[in-house]
Amino acid sequence: MKSIYKIITVLLMLHLSVRSFAQDNNDDDYDAEQNINKKGFHTGVFLGGIFPNNYTATLYDGYGFDYNENKNDFANSFMYEKIIMQYGGGDGQTDLIAEALGIDHTDWSFDESDMPVNMRYHPAFLIGFDARYGFNKKNSLLFNLNVAQLTINGNFTITTRPPPNSTQINNSIKTYDIKGGEQRMTMQAGYQRIFGESVNINFFMEGGLQLTYARFLKNEIMIEELHINLADSYVQTGYASTELNKPTGTGIGVFAGLGINLTLNSKWSVQFVYNPSYEKINIGYHQKRTLQNAVGFRTLINLSVKKSEE
Repeated sequence: MKSIYKIITVLLMLHLSVRSFAQDNNDDDYDAEQNINKKGFHTGVFLGGIFPNNYTATLYDGYGFDYNENKNDFANSFMYEKIIMQYGGGDGQTDLIAEALGIDHTDWSFDESDMPVNMRYHPAFLIGFDARYGFNKKNSLLFNLNVAQLTINGNFTITTRPPPNSTQINNSIKTYDIKGGEQRMTMQAGYQRIFGESVNINFFMEGGLQLTYARFLKNEIMIEELHINLADSYVQTGYASTELNKPTGTGIGVFAGLGINLTLNSKWSVQFVYNPSYEKINIGYHQKRTLQNAVGFRTLINLSVKKSEE
């Protein structure tokens, strides 16, 4: 979260500096009623939500990745290393898993059939900075910078045997949560067209190129009250334990937009927008372009309005 707070601070400072730069701009294309859509700089903020495609959620399914960021097999997986070797009594260590489950060391098992399934992203808040330069009341170039912190969830199982003298006949399968965290920053550059002749409310469309930076943040599990960080270190066969190199990547795609532009006065406007994008989230394995979806609203201030005309 500290990274997002830093980004928000930078966006606000950039917004204020651009406003200061453009405040003395004399625009001969000024129109008291329709200035908000006319030539000049507009800046503002975006608040909304992102609905990620689940394609890259498998990066957080407990298998993890090797030094070349290729997916591990079960024997080299994050889950095997943590549950069996480090916390499960491997190499003669204390069996913290059994203690968390309240059973004996020999009364539980974990194998590949227990590995996580149903890995899914949750919708998340999307915040950012928007800038627009209008050539006239209908046509503009736009630049948007948005950030989001995403959560990924799934579940895995551990099989336990009934204790001695128990009336239970069958093994018990216990289900637990696995969680991942990811940070994304998107930069959009494109064109926006406003339709209609109304002064106050208009439809608009937009589109252009999108660059998305993605960063693996965390991968963790909970077994009863026992919290296990899967991604704090990594041991691969033949290597010593090392700090995990968490992957990052930048992918290129395209975005589109459809929405409603509300002109509140000569200085302020609000845009409600649906933004689909077709892009590559360039972390993990087998990356490919997929459809992502975002919705939200922008508040924009016209920096070309003169104080005497506000």
